[in-house]
Amino acid sequence: MPAQAPSSPRREQLLEAAYLYVLEHGLSDVSLRPLARAIGSSPRVLLFLFDSKDGLIKALLARAREDERLLIEELRAADTATMPAVAAQIWQWLAAPEHRGLLVLWAESYARSLVEPHGAWSGFASATVEDWLGLLATAQPPERRDTAQALAERTFVLAVLRGALLDLLATGDQQRTTSAVQLAIDTPA
Repeated sequence: MPAQAPSSPRREQLLEAAYLYVLEHGLSDVSLRPLARAIGSSPRVLLFLFDSKDGLIKALLARAREDERLLIEELRAADTATMPAVAAQIWQWLAAPEHRGLLVLWAESYARSLVEPHGAWSGFASATVEDWLGLLATAQPPERRDTAQALAERTFVLAVLRGALLDLLATGDQQRTTSAVQLAIDTPA
């Protein structure tokens, strides 16, 4: 198997174009020919730059996680003091219609990483869980963060957000899912 081409401006340009394509069309049934045609390339160039279809998928998943990490860093910088406040900020971002493509891609990738744990999707789900738990930890007092109770609280909030997000993506009912999230974060753990 040939080594993956090093990063280059053309590789980054095609990666960004492919990322925009999968945000609109999804990733599960992506085929190199239609993708290459849509982004102004060829399957051969994509294979050269990304080594394989799996290599391209890995690069796209890494690109999606960049967007996730940017959000996490923005929320960390906001220095919101409480778990309910952080959860409310996260939900506001998750529920915004302009993020739907990214979140559908996230849900698709999360599920694929569970059913295809070896390969391009490997570790995606567990890595995103750790990213979000890390963010939620910053909303807890430092002296509590390492306790089992604090971990359970973070896990509960993440489960509520993730469940409501999946429901929102399935139904489009922002009002109902937002009310449910608000109820959960307003209820003391």
